[in-house]
Amino acid sequence: MAYQFVEGTVDDIVAVLRLVPEFDNSITATSIAERLTGKNALILVAKCDTTPIGFKVGYSLNHDEFYSWLGGVAPQHREMKVASQLRQLQESWAVIHGFKAIKVKSMNQFPNMLHMLIASGYHICGYDNNGATTNSKIDFIKSIAQA
Repeated sequence: MAYQFVEGTVDDIVAVLRLVPEFDNSITATSIAERLTGKNALILVAKCDTTPIGFKVGYSLNHDEFYSWLGGVAPQHREMKVASQLRQLQESWAVIHGFKAIKVKSMNQFPNMLHMLIASGYHICGYDNNGATTNSKIDFIKSIAQA
């Protein structure tokens, strides 16, 4: 399978969300657009042929920090390193655009994501206790400042 990685749209995200079982229907095109409005945002999409099968979206928190907000890959494409490629492209874009760090949150219920973040140089920097450990969020940060 050949994958293409391109800048995408909110509609691309919505198409992939339908394929990713971890997401419920609470994330809509409207809620995505509202979150990104007025921010320096990036939507990256992985396509197999012309079909969106993965995405990674993030936005500026401030001049120095980029927040990697949301991402997902259709289950049948997960062993193909699509998420890692999207992460690397997002990090490269953030460096080019002058950001010094990338922040991201994940949960214990997504161990593959936790492993990928730690293996990719992200450090745990906080914890949002939402009751059960499966619903609580782990905060990560990675310095991307050029020396």
